[in-house]
Amino acid sequence: MLTVEINVWSDVICPWCYIGKRRLESALVAFPHDVRVTFRSYQLDPTPVASPLPIREALAAKFGGTARADQMFSHVARIAAADGLVLDFDRAIAANTFDAHRLIAWAADQGRQADTVDAVQRAHFTDGIDIGSHIALSDIAAGIGLDPGAALAYLNSDAGSAAVNADLAAARQLGVNSVPTFVIDDRYGIQGAQEAAALRSALEEVARREAVDAPR
Repeated sequence: MLTVEINVWSDVICPWCYIGKRRLESALVAFPHDVRVTFRSYQLDPTPVASPLPIREALAAKFGGTARADQMFSHVARIAAADGLVLDFDRAIAANTFDAHRLIAWAADQGRQADTVDAVQRAHFTDGIDIGSHIALSDIAAGIGLDPGAALAYLNSDAGSAAVNADLAAARQLGVNSVPTFVIDDRYGIQGAQEAAALRSALEEVARREAVDAPR
């Protein structure tokens, strides 16, 4: 049985990454090959966030004012809604995501990486939770059945930093400069939150090529 490896570079506060994850899941429904998906850390903005700040306020200056920011938020929220996702930018809080990525690395060792990515994204985009907070992140872990005490102890150390930094370095080496970026079998790259049908077609083509190239 052919196994397709997909590495996804994404950031948990990137709305297109949230959409891209949902579309990838849709593309994989009834896909006739084994697939291993690994989420890799990426930071759109590594700048520390000194205190919780509404994302509308944080990004207004970056996007050229509140009106322009609101227009962009509304646009992406409508697209996300078509994929069954709720993006509530009235509640979302700006955060540095390094520790969220560390939590995801910890959860990956317990076979819960994808669940944790989804839980952190939902906490940020829908529930207005400050995902820069260790306490909040440990609560998110508890919400999917992981040990919150163990999660908090992990986050209060520097554990997982090497794994996150390795992903960030790999992104630079590969030339990843926008997310989501899907790298399939270390040979094929797809950028952006492509429609599920487009992702499915790309995966089918990769699987066809890999089957042709496989030793007989």
